[in-house]
Amino acid sequence: MIENLSKRPSRRRVIATIGGAILATPYVWSKRAWAALQLPVRTPGGSFDEIKREHVYEPFRKATGIEIIPVPATVPKLLAMHRAGQMEVDLIDTGDDALLELHLAGALMPIDYGAFRLTNPDDLDSAVKRKEQVGNFVYAMVKGFRVDVFPKGKEPKSWEEFWDIKAFPGPRTMSDMASGAPNLEFALIADGVVPDKVYPIDIDRAFKSMSRVRPAVTKFWDTGALSTQMLIDKEVVLASLWSTRLGVAIDRGAPLGAQWKENMVLIQSYGIPTGSRNVQAAQQFIDFSLQPDIQANWMRAYKAVPVNRKAYASTAPELINPQTNQPWTQSGFPQDIDWWAANRNRVNTAWSKWIVG
Repeated sequence: MIENLSKRPSRRRVIATIGGAILATPYVWSKRAWAALQLPVRTPGGSFDEIKREHVYEPFRKATGIEIIPVPATVPKLLAMHRAGQMEVDLIDTGDDALLELHLAGALMPIDYGAFRLTNPDDLDSAVKRKEQVGNFVYAMVKGFRVDVFPKGKEPKSWEEFWDIKAFPGPRTMSDMASGAPNLEFALIADGVVPDKVYPIDIDRAFKSMSRVRPAVTKFWDTGALSTQMLIDKEVVLASLWSTRLGVAIDRGAPLGAQWKENMVLIQSYGIPTGSRNVQAAQQFIDFSLQPDIQANWMRAYKAVPVNRKAYASTAPELINPQTNQPWTQSGFPQDIDWWAANRNRVNTAWSKWIVG
C-alpha cells in the first residue's frame, strides 16, 4: 500500500497512497522501573480518549505501570507554557499542522527512533516520520449528513453542492478558527478551484465564498466532539467534520452518513515538548502505540488509517473505497501544513473581521 522508503516521498504522494534531546541511552522496557508513573498527554478528548483508553492507554498501563493522563490544551496554551518554561504535559498528541507550528517555535524535542523496541521505524512511512514528530494515524475532513434528511445517494456530493443552500436546504456546521483552521480549502473548491490548485489559498476569495454559505451555518464548531454532537442532536443536518469522529458516531448507531468526495487528508501526530519531565516514558508510549497489533485494534475502532504498514490490512472496511480497494483518503488532497504555518496569523486576522461582519 505504501511506496518504498529508500527515497523520501512527498507528503502529497504518501498521503494519497495511505490514505529534550535524544536519549543518551535506550530505555529499558520494565514495568517495575515505571511503576506508579503518570504521563500527562495533550489529547483532543471526547471519543478519541474513550477509544484510545481501551485500545492503547490501558494495555500500555498493564504492560508498563505508566498511567496516561489526558490533558486538554490548545496550541496557544502550549506555546505559552513553552515560553514560560513551565510545560505541563510530557507528550503532545495532535494534528501535524499544530506540531509544525510548535516545532517552528522551538517547542519540540527530537524523537529517538533508534530507541524503539516494539515498533520497527522502517514500517512507518517516511512522510509521517519527521525528526521532531511522528504520525500515529491518517484521517480526513469530510461531509457528514443526516440520513433521515438526505437518504444515502441524495446528500451533497461535492463542496459546490454543500454550498448550495437552496438545492440542499437545512442548517449546517463548519470548523471555526478555534478548531485550528476554518474550511478555506472547501470554500475555494465550492467556488470552482480544483483541489490540486487550492494552495496557495486566495484568502480574500475564500472568505467571499464562505459568505455565501454562512446564512445556513448555525454555529462554527471548535471541537470535534461538538461537530458530531450537533449532527446527532439534529441541530444541523450537514457538517464539515473529521472522519474519525463521524465514523465513531455512525458505529454507535447515529443516523449519519459520510460523503468522502473532495476530502482533505489530515495526519494526527506525536511530539515531545521541550521541557518534558518524562522524555523516556513519552518515547516508550510512542513506541508501544505504533506497533502493528496496537495500531490494528485502535485504528479499526477509531475509524482511521494506520501509519504502520503492517497494520494496513486491519483498516476498517467502511474506510475502503470499493472502486479502488484503497482507503478513501487516496482520492483526497492533503492539507498543506507548511502553508498554514506561514499564514495562520493572516487567516486569523481575516477571520476575526469576517466572523463579526
